[in-house]
Amino acid sequence: MSNSVMPIVDLSPFFLRDEDGQRKAREVINEACSRYGFFQIINHGVPLDLMSRALKLSKSFFECPVEEKMNCSPLPGAPFPAGYNRKPNPSYEFAEYLVMLHPGSTFNVFPPNHPQLQEVMGDLFNQFVKIGAILESILSESLGLPPSILQEFNNERNSDVLTALYYLPATENEKMGINSHRDVGCITFVLQDEVGGLEVQKDGNWIPVTPNKGALVVNIGIVLQVLTNDKYKSPNHRAMRPNGRSRNSFSFFYNVSGEKWLEPLPHFTKQIDEKPNYKGFIYSDYLQKRNENKLKRAAGLEEDLGLSHFSLTRSIENH
Repeated sequence: MSNSVMPIVDLSPFFLRDEDGQRKAREVINEACSRYGFFQIINHGVPLDLMSRALKLSKSFFECPVEEKMNCSPLPGAPFPAGYNRKPNPSYEFAEYLVMLHPGSTFNVFPPNHPQLQEVMGDLFNQFVKIGAILESILSESLGLPPSILQEFNNERNSDVLTALYYLPATENEKMGINSHRDVGCITFVLQDEVGGLEVQKDGNWIPVTPNKGALVVNIGIVLQVLTNDKYKSPNHRAMRPNGRSRNSFSFFYNVSGEKWLEPLPHFTKQIDEKPNYKGFIYSDYLQKRNENKLKRAAGLEEDLGLSHFSLTRSIENH
């Protein structure tokens, strides 16, 4: 993938107070979010050794016998399935994943034989929260909004989720890891190993997101698409299982709470004489509609029409 499609943005100007560097970075980010909804960041402040340890320790866990991993299954009554999960339908998609809610949650379940994994995932979670706040401020300014407007809207961190993912090597008939989808929440950060497999859809084509050492992938979520009235795009993407090698990665979902009321901000509607593309809705209502559509869709179908239920234009596709 060329940098014109997937730019790699150096965030060091935001730590060094380099105003000219910040301005240039915001321009690149704004263009990437408007056209693709994906970009990569380097010099983001997340320690590289922590990223490396997290990938190594998660791989060690996922390579354990399945019986050992099943001991970390989600607890009853959890608001989200924290712990070990697997999608075991190879004809459609296949992935294993370990889900962590915020570090203080009593629903988190970790493998007792891998004590370092819990510590490292907790550290990684906290680092992603920090870079999430920084990037949220950068996005506000890139959009021409007051720097704090998104942070004031998304001011609770109890809905953030960190997920470690693992994919077995592809077989002749089984290549899908996670099927085409768009992410919920505001921002997703992806830490992928050197194997690759992440792909983003643009103009009907699937384009590989090439791993870059030390980089994090940033993906715009549905919440930002709605708030910006489609100025920023939440893109379809998927994970393909690699040939001959397993793949592991981490995804961090910088989320909003389920009771949040979502509608396009007036900065992108009334203030510029544009009609809203969405009617207002409670975020949890969208999540419910999205899950209903996932259950209804046929295996392999790429459309996820949850957001179209709240569209005022009825021209939304693949949401």
